[in-house]
Amino acid sequence: MIKENNKIIHFIGVGGIGMSGIAEFLHFQGFQISGSDLIKSDRTDYLSNLGIEINIGHSVKNINNPDIVVYSSAVKIDNIEISESKNKNIPVIKRAEMLAELLKLKEISVAISGTHGKTTSCSMLSSILVEADLKPTVIIGGIVNNFGSNTLSGAGDVIVVEADEFDRSFLSLQPSMSIINNLDLEHTDCYENLDDIKDAFISFANSSQLNGITGICIDDDNVKDIISKLKRPYRTYGTTSDASIRAKNIEFSGFNSSFKLFKNNKFLSNINLRVPGKHNIQNSLAAITIALELNINIDKIKIGLQKYNGVKRRLEVKHELKNGTILIDDYAHHPTEVEASISAIKKSFKNRIITVFQPHLYSRTYNFYQDFAKALSLSDVSVLLDIYPSREKPIKDVNSELIYNEMLKLGYDNILLNKDLSLIPKMIQDIHEDGDIIITMGAGDIYKQNNIIFEALS
Repeated sequence: MIKENNKIIHFIGVGGIGMSGIAEFLHFQGFQISGSDLIKSDRTDYLSNLGIEINIGHSVKNINNPDIVVYSSAVKIDNIEISESKNKNIPVIKRAEMLAELLKLKEISVAISGTHGKTTSCSMLSSILVEADLKPTVIIGGIVNNFGSNTLSGAGDVIVVEADEFDRSFLSLQPSMSIINNLDLEHTDCYENLDDIKDAFISFANSSQLNGITGICIDDDNVKDIISKLKRPYRTYGTTSDASIRAKNIEFSGFNSSFKLFKNNKFLSNINLRVPGKHNIQNSLAAITIALELNINIDKIKIGLQKYNGVKRRLEVKHELKNGTILIDDYAHHPTEVEASISAIKKSFKNRIITVFQPHLYSRTYNFYQDFAKALSLSDVSVLLDIYPSREKPIKDVNSELIYNEMLKLGYDNILLNKDLSLIPKMIQDIHEDGDIIITMGAGDIYKQNNIIFEALS
């Protein structure tokens, strides 16, 4: 599809983290790129500064006879730019279809999937590949601190991408190697139930190339349930005794983690990470699994992981006060992720934790409010904000009070409900104690409050 006569490409919803990475990559490959989005953002500004034509707002005027139009999963099919493109007989494809075309550009393609941890696993693997001087191409769903971007345009033979299960878009990919980190009920607007999600991941794994492998996290019970239905070779990794690639003797200290790495019960190396939490141990094992399959030297793997410096909005330390208070921003928006993030901090620190949580999507809140309540109860103090709707319209009687009331039922009363963002700084000032760890958490615009809280406390 991507040929000399397809050099002009327009992206609808270009500000999305996945879309912006593809747009940037193709821009540096010499394609003429344009894009549109409903709102101005850091990503649209970044692309504009690269020299890419960006329009804020959707309009028929934005469809200036491109060769291909690519649209985000968040964009509805009746979008005015999609309709105009079809009227002009311009090919219109989903982001995942374009990503599938990019995989064909390299001899080795790696697609990392799972309900959680995709971005981190991709980033860790990328750090290893860079250290091994394999000059990888990388397109992922987060800003990697080491790169300052969500994409790398390398001259090597390896491309690494995230395989997003939302709207089953990852089924368009046919990678030579893949990862399944974990499986949880998620995206209930696309999947009927957990079995439906499992079937999709089975199809994803079985769509990989015949000579490739799939790495699977054996720690996850839902992943173990699908093993018997995999038709491609696979490797297991995890912290349990039945994992082929295994982490033992795990230790946490502050924002650092360490473990002893074994393959088939043979010791390979001591591994040190600059990120906390068991989930990050598992994410690193996913990266290690692929790296070992690529025959990368264990010393390069070890150094690559040591150099990995995290992803923006993944337990990212934003500010530290002289009184010992630390302000962290985190993207967690599913109960499993909320639990993993808070647990990671609790295992590494004895400080009091204040979590300022913004639920993301009405449907997710409705389906998981009880699980959110349990996860947030791990925090010493919780502040609940209104739901960030994103692509959804309100659902009657679905709001943050569902989580709030459930937490009260669980006997957790150190919780505040906030419906006015302007009051957040004063609210945190009133409850703040020296040495607190304050986490702004969620997939919406809660991250903007982190700096505001810092200024109030300073």
